[in-house]
Amino acid sequence: MTTDVGVPELDGAPLFLLDDLPETPELLVDGAEGRHAVDVLRLEPGERVRVGDGQGTVAEGEVVSAGPQGLRVAVSARFEVPAPRPEFVLVQALPKGDRGPLAVDLATELGVDRIVPWTASRCVTRWRDDRVAKGVAKWRAAARAASKQSRRPRVPEVTEPMSTREVCGLLGDADLAVVLHEQARRPMAGLTVPDSGTVAVVVGPEGGLTDGEVVAFRAAGAEPVRLGPEVLRTSTAGAAALAALSARTRWT
Repeated sequence: MTTDVGVPELDGAPLFLLDDLPETPELLVDGAEGRHAVDVLRLEPGERVRVGDGQGTVAEGEVVSAGPQGLRVAVSARFEVPAPRPEFVLVQALPKGDRGPLAVDLATELGVDRIVPWTASRCVTRWRDDRVAKGVAKWRAAARAASKQSRRPRVPEVTEPMSTREVCGLLGDADLAVVLHEQARRPMAGLTVPDSGTVAVVVGPEGGLTDGEVVAFRAAGAEPVRLGPEVLRTSTAGAAALAALSARTRWT
């Protein structure tokens, strides 16, 4: 199933992402993407596929050959997928272990457009100077892999880590900004969600938000809300919020 963005229905055709999508009648999907197509998916000549640049440009076509060099695709059509509205931004406190990439994976599948790693006061994980590049690279790789799996033509942006002050600036520019908090009185279901602009969601760390962070975010214009009676893990709370938002905007 596709959303109403003018994208042709391809009956579940797989999507491959290239850094560059040349304007040629034939495309070569090589490297890791090509190996996955040939060795794992075992695609054969005649099958329909899509190839995108991760920024909304997509070429669709038919496999011409599949072998050690990769997948050769004869292009039959090209189209541009517009950015969805509203834009969803997830401010994700750094989780411990592999839960960071998991949070990115789930959020990507559920429609996030921008992911902001946040160094909250109570984060167990800390990206020191020599670990920032590695951490961001892991999150970006997770976003790219999840985009292919969910056949999203636009890979979410993963920004550099932000401090609490920088996050406040981001929240101040959003059309709707919410902070997930288990002690909040207002349910997320009671919010009026705009159908355009930017919607930002803040998810705290395992140890929870400090009072100072909540005060700072409220001062920036964000509203504390609760998803439901359960307290979710930091790695899944963002995905749950995005699903709730999508059900009221993009999935209608």
